[in-house]
Amino acid sequence: MPETRQKAPIGRPRSFDTDEALEHAMRVFWGQGYEGASLTDLTHAMGITRTSMYAAFGNKEDLFRKALDRYTEGPASYGARALQEPTARQVAAAFLDGSVRATTRPGCPTGCLGVQGALATGDPGIDARDALVAWRNEHTSLLRDRFRQAVGEGDLPPDADPELLARYLTTVANGIAVQAAGGTARDDLQQVADMALRSWPPA
Repeated sequence: MPETRQKAPIGRPRSFDTDEALEHAMRVFWGQGYEGASLTDLTHAMGITRTSMYAAFGNKEDLFRKALDRYTEGPASYGARALQEPTARQVAAAFLDGSVRATTRPGCPTGCLGVQGALATGDPGIDARDALVAWRNEHTSLLRDRFRQAVGEGDLPPDADPELLARYLTTVANGIAVQAAGGTARDDLQQVADMALRSWPPA
């Protein structure tokens, strides 16, 4: 009787949920920043070995970029939603309100991954820092384009400066994130957001 050989499986299936592991990695980066998050911290939180991490996500920088994408689509998704509001003032209000809520979410790290994730880094963290600079600039550009649209529609006065308004909003939101990371309460930060809107140009 001829010997039958069993085919070896092609590649071993992953024994962990990559989506859940990435969620845990995002929270580590969010709470500790790029350089503060060691590989031991990351793999422990993700519940996997370094070998599994490299195989599934690449190196630490690759993992950070994937975590930032997840953060953008999750906790920071208020930015994209705010752009859909019907008026420029409502866009601004939704953006700042979203910033307050996202940076003070119960059960999550305080502050903003996109703001504090790599503000101060040495040479190993330069790429992560540059990625976050680009991330923040992209949000400012999206707001600027939305406010240009508002000027064209007559929702903002003709002399309004869309670039300055966008930079103003992101600066206030970034400050809210820093204050939240320092322990400022949500209600106090909401008052800051409300005050910022008092100087919003009339239609």
